Amino acid sequence: MKNNNFLKHRKLFAFFVLLLIPAGVFAQTNFSGTWAFNESKSNFGESQFRFAATTMVVTQDDKVLTVETTRPGQDGNEVKMTAKYNLDGTVSENSGFNNTTRKSTVTWSADKASITIASTMTFDMNGETRTMNSSQTWKLTEGGKLLLLDNVMPGRDGGEMKTTVAYDKK
Repeated sequence: MKNNNFLKHRKLFAFFVLLLIPAGVFAQTNFSGTWAFNESKSNFGESQFRFAATTMVVTQDDKVLTVETTRPGQDGNEVKMTAKYNLDGTVSENSGFNNTTRKSTVTWSADKASITIASTMTFDMNGETRTMNSSQTWKLTEGGKLLLLDNVMPGRDGGEMKTTVAYDKK
């Protein structure tokens, strides 16, 4: 009788372990926190455009990633912006430059460790309507203490411009 109970408990334990392991392995990363720009760990490559926020406050729940950025403005004052991204793959709309709207879709990596935000912005330039596509991949390193944003956007020569912007968790 003791052996029979032992086998039942062992099977039940194994069943629960199998249920819990995939949930832990595929839990989505949470990027929440206050992040400070780290210039020494950033890589702007050949880009002359260095549009990095000095700080970011990120909040995240199961449905939305909210990003509040602070960056220096052209007049020397701070510019604050807030963007919200749906984490379920549906399109998010946020304000872009010159009263444009940036449409973005978030995709999780297979292991749920990183996200890629693919964005499209349509605007008028010199009487022509233009569309700009870009992407930004978010990933945590250094035990969650460093946030890397890998950006891909159109370059001036028709190619791609790639940059990495690093942020330390405060």
